[in-house]
Amino acid sequence: MEKGLRDVKLLFFLLMLPLCSSLPMCNDLSAPSRVNGRLGFCRYTGNACCSLSEDRDLERAFMAMNISDSACAAAVQSVLCARCDPFAAKLFNAESNLRPLPFLCNSTTGNSNSSFCSTVWASCRDTLIVNSPFAPALQTRARVSQNLTVSRLTDFWQSESDFCNAFGTSPEANSTCFNGGPVSLNATNRVSPPRGLCLEKIANESYINLIPHPDGSNRAFFSTLAGKIYLAGLPDQDSGDVMNLDESNLFVDLSDQIFLGPTFGMTGLAFHPNFVRNGRFFASFNCDRNRHPNCRGRCACNSDVNCDPSELFTTGEQPCRYHTVIAEYTANGTSNPSAVSAREVRRIFTLGLPFSSNHGGQIVFGPDDGYLYFMMGDGGGRDDPFNFAQNKRSLLGKIMRIDIDNIPSQDELLRLGRWGNYSVPGDNPISDDNELEPEIWAYGFRNPWRCSFDSERPSYFFCGDIGQDLYEEIDLVYRGGNYGWGVFEGLISHPQNSSRGHTSAQTIDPILPILGYSHSQINRLGSAAIVGGYMYRSQADPCAYGSYLYADLYANHIWTAPETPSNSGNFTATDVPFTCAQDSPITCDLVLNSSLPALQLIFSFGEDNRNDVYILAQAGVYRVVRPSRCNYLCSREVLISSSRPTTPQPSSGYNSPSSLPKFSLFAALCLLLVFLY
Repeated sequence: MEKGLRDVKLLFFLLMLPLCSSLPMCNDLSAPSRVNGRLGFCRYTGNACCSLSEDRDLERAFMAMNISDSACAAAVQSVLCARCDPFAAKLFNAESNLRPLPFLCNSTTGNSNSSFCSTVWASCRDTLIVNSPFAPALQTRARVSQNLTVSRLTDFWQSESDFCNAFGTSPEANSTCFNGGPVSLNATNRVSPPRGLCLEKIANESYINLIPHPDGSNRAFFSTLAGKIYLAGLPDQDSGDVMNLDESNLFVDLSDQIFLGPTFGMTGLAFHPNFVRNGRFFASFNCDRNRHPNCRGRCACNSDVNCDPSELFTTGEQPCRYHTVIAEYTANGTSNPSAVSAREVRRIFTLGLPFSSNHGGQIVFGPDDGYLYFMMGDGGGRDDPFNFAQNKRSLLGKIMRIDIDNIPSQDELLRLGRWGNYSVPGDNPISDDNELEPEIWAYGFRNPWRCSFDSERPSYFFCGDIGQDLYEEIDLVYRGGNYGWGVFEGLISHPQNSSRGHTSAQTIDPILPILGYSHSQINRLGSAAIVGGYMYRSQADPCAYGSYLYADLYANHIWTAPETPSNSGNFTATDVPFTCAQDSPITCDLVLNSSLPALQLIFSFGEDNRNDVYILAQAGVYRVVRPSRCNYLCSREVLISSSRPTTPQPSSGYNSPSSLPKFSLFAALCLLLVFLY
């Protein structure tokens, strides 16, 4: 009976899955740029994927086609200009196999109003076109195998059906296709926010990373700021069980290699996509060159970025004494802790830090490309005093993208001036902007804290970026994007006090946050720090499905943000209520005179192989569960019966900061400083 109910629930969710995954994005995977006024030939306004010079190039190409028929000329012009559309990447299939022309809308219901492909055929079938844009890509299906300098569509295609079979796609299938003008999305397809989020507590201990096991099982790795890594079994939803983690049985202990202190520790952990076969995993942490012999690297403050280490505003500390490191380890192809060695295999990356804060430090493998993404803060110092985040030659304030599978020889690495053992993917933004350092994927960040890819739409790459005094933000990260710090703090213009390399707001085209909040909005003391989360894709809460979840450090606010309209890249946030289920496996303590669970501080989010979302808090590990367990109404929830135990296990009790164990208090204070300074 229970299996049948689960099957019904699964079918229900499969029917809810979106059929397309548009996102404003250009063919080079960058964000559309702001157009000053209007493009002269392609007539796009606002944001577009063409510059003025590219618009002129398209006009010259069009004029050279010498099309005599006005209807055909109008159709061809619109097709050429589709590459300027903000949704060009979807129209041209840029994320997998870039097409020379966009998908043309081709109705399969006989509705000619939604069949632009039919319009192109009817207008151009017998019209001569010089160097026709339709000719080069049609070799495999056309009657004529060679290109013609001057041609008609009928030189290549026997019928409209043949032509549209090659170029068309059905709008009825909810695909993004070109219909002769700018792509428009269905604004009526809106998602209502959930009435609330229901949590259950499954562990009392606090962690900073949760990484699902690459074998697809219900296991996950948990790590601490001190550098201890555990392998845990995650309980099924509605099982009433707690997390199966034995802290006396470590997966591996890296704490001897890590400097733990205010704003320092191990903040990143990633497992190679082929970990099950090769056993490779990676940690991102801080080291102290006075304590760790292998803590040696170039200082991020150097002459290449117009920075002299002797000018750093230190308090008696040596410039670049502390480093950010990515190190590789091996489990020898197994998850058995007895086979895991804490001995470092190789140093992937080392960077000397100019100040003692804003290190970022998360690492994550791209789900589609398999490259390692590394989130790096601006290095600290109020107002980014050396303008590192905007400096394209600095790696501070950046998201980097590197290849750890194809490592050049040491001689080649020295010649290239790399910061460790890695190569640079050939399609990194430097291929379009040679001012950028090769490693850079995006820039203009203050302190990226918790980034994630949408498990269903990997082109959606979300990052939380911790603000300074005024604004916290969530960014949708694009290839080569500039996110504005320190010219802007979120949506707010930020007066620069940089001693080096002031950047004018008029010289950049920053990508604005998709979500965020001001400090005064949520906290009378004006203190806040954002924690980036996940696009919720679990079956547990269907009313949260398709919403991005994120929170504030101080655990009084969690937001859900659906995309409105779907596939637009625009999100609408709701500060939702949340509480703990009364039948939680571990009793949840509550904030005094409130229904809020006493999470104390939220450090991070996690997502397992079933897409369940977890909150990693100072008070323990919490999971989002069915809304009905907290009496939240969700009309899309399929209610199930459960025979699980109803008596929760005792909590460790709410601990005030003064009553926390010594190490827990120290670690919590360190993490608090990581966020705020």
